Amino acid sequence: MKAKRNYVAFALLMLAFLALLAAVLKVDVKPIGPEGSSIGLATLNGYVKDTVGVSLIWYQVTEYLGYLALAVVPAFGLFGLIQLIRRRSFLKVDTDLYILALFYGLVAGTYLLFEKVIINYRPVILDEGLEASFPSSHSMLVVAIMGTAAYQLASRVKNDGLRIFLVVLCWVIAMTTVIGRLLSGVHWFTDIIAGAVLADAYVMLYVAVVRSLKMRKRD
Repeated sequence: MKAKRNYVAFALLMLAFLALLAAVLKVDVKPIGPEGSSIGLATLNGYVKDTVGVSLIWYQVTEYLGYLALAVVPAFGLFGLIQLIRRRSFLKVDTDLYILALFYGLVAGTYLLFEKVIINYRPVILDEGLEASFPSSHSMLVVAIMGTAAYQLASRVKNDGLRIFLVVLCWVIAMTTVIGRLLSGVHWFTDIIAGAVLADAYVMLYVAVVRSLKMRKRD
């Protein structure tokens, strides 16, 4: 039953992402970006940009949070390697760790896709000229990695106090990154929302698959 709810949540979040993608491509497209680049939902995005401005402090904070999230990936890889060494069989490594590796591949593939298929450019020019903004890759990566980390920690850490602390910390890092990315002004509002929504969809898919496999093993 829980797995079914996760699949439904995944489907709804993906529909929300696709609806936002369609709106950004077709609705209120105007050349309000740097070097005359066209931006979808321009009135909304322009208003938020003018209201928030640019904060290099928040930009740096979210950059460091991104590095922290990326460090989680090899940490779980090391955990899987330790299991392999101790159990002496690939078949005895926890299945959810293999699924987690596939999940990371999906997130990385999505990142590469939207680096090539440009939907929106950033509202500011940083070091490398015009850069892709939709969806916010930073928001997507951090929410995806920390969201699955929260699930892993919730199922593996036995101490109640430590488990709650670590799970809350994961989501605080994810939420701070999304809010901080908005306050930094280096992405359009719609692009940050899209990154967070897509990442949440992927997390729901991961949890749904893991729970489905666990239910099959019990049966």
